Amino acid sequence: MTFRLYDYLPIVLMFIVAGGFAVGNVVLSTFVGQRKRTRTKLMPYECGKDPVGSARERFSVKFYLIAMIFILFDIEVIFLVPWAAVFKTLAAQGPAMRWFVYLEMMVFIGLLLVGYIYIVKKGAFDWGERARREAEAEAQTLHELEARRQPERRTAA
Repeated sequence: MTFRLYDYLPIVLMFIVAGGFAVGNVVLSTFVGQRKRTRTKLMPYECGKDPVGSARERFSVKFYLIAMIFILFDIEVIFLVPWAAVFKTLAAQGPAMRWFVYLEMMVFIGLLLVGYIYIVKKGAFDWGERARREAEAEAQTLHELEARRQPERRTAA
């Protein structure tokens, strides 16, 4: 097998088209877009929340838990897709290998299912009334703590 640089031409072409699309949209929006600069448009925007208060605001642990659960199940897909791609090749080696590879993945998915059931039983996905009350109580506690710190900062300055 010889190395031919023009075999990479489709990849280079894809990057050129993607870059051209991005630059074209920015240039087009500069020429065609509205230029009204209102106070609301000039404010920073972060996750749908108005940027008021301290930047050191604490978030509920539930947000981090959901992020870790997402990463866990995202990693599952990272392992599942390559396995599905090579399953036919591995299964062609004989019935014993086919069953071994299949059962190996079923054990993996079974372990993930057990983890998922555990997460559901613990209430990690429960964003019902109880979870809202807990989040509101935590926010109230943090607000009171911040209010107590304000006089301390004024006297220190």
